[in-house]
Amino acid sequence: MRTFLVVMDESQEARAALRYAARRAVAVKGAVHILAVVAQQNVSAFGAVQDTIEQEAHDRAEMLANGIGGNLLAESGIMPTISVKVGNNQSIVSDFLKNHNEVAALVLGAASGNPGPLVTHFSAHAGELPCPVYIIPNDYDETSSDHEV
Repeated sequence: MRTFLVVMDESQEARAALRYAARRAVAVKGAVHILAVVAQQNVSAFGAVQDTIEQEAHDRAEMLANGIGGNLLAESGIMPTISVKVGNNQSIVSDFLKNHNEVAALVLGAASGNPGPLVTHFSAHAGELPCPVYIIPNDYDETSSDHEV
């Protein structure tokens, strides 16, 4: 099954990418995988504090992804798969793509002006990836576009 991978955070551009991925998945009878990445904390002096901060960030990312996943199910009928990982965004996404052959495309949202670190990184390395990268502008309105999805 063709799966569209969306890296999710609380940004408007990530939501635009998710809407686009959902429409593509519906069109090809595919799936959506939401990947939420939690930055690893560097508070090494107090290991218990670091663990607590990371757990709270993990729980927040999981709640965000599940909430958005529920909205996606209601809007498109697609129940996304959700993963929450701790670490560096680029490394987590690169490893995910290497280990999941079912991913048909990495769908990223781009902010106005500075597109963001993931878009910058993966657009520069697109030729090295096992799948295409779709970059969706944060203000893209697929319902008013005459492009076929």
